[in-house]
Amino acid sequence: MAKSDELVKYITQQVVTYIDTPKDVRQQAKAINKEKREHWQTRWFGMLPMAARMLFDQIKPKK
Repeated sequence: MAKSDELVKYITQQVVTYIDTPKDVRQQAKAINKEKREHWQTRWFGMLPMAARMLFDQIKPKK
C-alpha cells in the first residue's frame, strides 16, 4: 500500500508543478527540448542512414 501512496504523491506533485508554471514558460521549455532532440532517423536507426549515405556517395560516379 505504501508504494501506491508514494505514486499518488509523486503524480500530484507533478500535476501541481505543471499547473503552477505559466504557459509561456512551458512552451519555451518544450521548444528548447525539441531543438535538442536528435533527428528521427538517428533516433530510430542510429548511424546506419549516415553510413549508407557515405557509402552511396563513394560509389556514385563523379562527374
